Amino acid sequence: MAVEEEVPAALDGERIDRVVAMMTGASRSEVSKWLSEGLVARNDEVVAVRSTRVAEGDMVAVDVDLDAPPPSLEPEPGIEVSVVHVDDDLIVVDKPAGLVVHPGAGNDTGTLVQGLLARFPELRDVGDPLRPGIVHRLDKDTSGLLLVARTPAAHEALTAMMAAREVQRRYLTLVWGHPEAASGLIDAPIGRSAREPTKMAVSARGKEARTRYEVRQTFDEPVEVALLECRLETGRTHQIRVHLAAIGHPVVGDARYRGARAALAAPRMVLHAASLELRHPVHRDQELRFESPLPADLAAVIDGLR
Repeated sequence: MAVEEEVPAALDGERIDRVVAMMTGASRSEVSKWLSEGLVARNDEVVAVRSTRVAEGDMVAVDVDLDAPPPSLEPEPGIEVSVVHVDDDLIVVDKPAGLVVHPGAGNDTGTLVQGLLARFPELRDVGDPLRPGIVHRLDKDTSGLLLVARTPAAHEALTAMMAAREVQRRYLTLVWGHPEAASGLIDAPIGRSAREPTKMAVSARGKEARTRYEVRQTFDEPVEVALLECRLETGRTHQIRVHLAAIGHPVVGDARYRGARAALAAPRMVLHAASLELRHPVHRDQELRFESPLPADLAAVIDGLR
């Protein structure tokens, strides 16, 4: 079924390939193919150049059948997946930084789920066909623990548990400056930025978002930074990064949200999913806890401060 939408003010001046990707959820490479085939129009005129800019009020139409079955993912045995727990219903992996969780814009192959499919082919029938087994995500440059459902029943249960905030997720991060309070709750809705639609921001029009933090350690030399433990009560895109930047303490090394600064070199943003606590999604009397130590690259940044 073809799709047609009016360009909102937030996307005024944006590239048409990015707009179409947001409209359809398709990858950028797939959108480029549609443009080259003459399947995308702006105000009833076919657009073939992906860098074409759109304006507020433009009508963008995509002549593709989005209800068609999605392409199946191919397993990729060459992708190493560090599995820290596996049973009949659940898999827990320790994701390295730099690995994308599932296919999306610009990442059709080489993702975590394609590596998982090579080891656990039954995942193909669990959840979304393009993100099989996935119930929550980590950003590409965030390392740490990730839950994966191995059966449809476990997927349904874990999804409900995440919505009910029954899965405790704790992160370690290094931020610029010293928060005034030793612990606190950041309760501020998050939505897509009106100025930069590819970024997220605190917005009254956004969705509920709550992050608790606790200062684990502060450092004064060579710069003022603090090691925080953060606990997610909701799971919005870039939540920790956006919330900490909003209170004036962006994550060290996070170029997207003003955290990359020459005063302290970091190989990537210092953000790591360090622990998970939950009841087993099927055997509810079984309590599970998993921990992941800071990877060597981030531990070296902290050790340099000490």
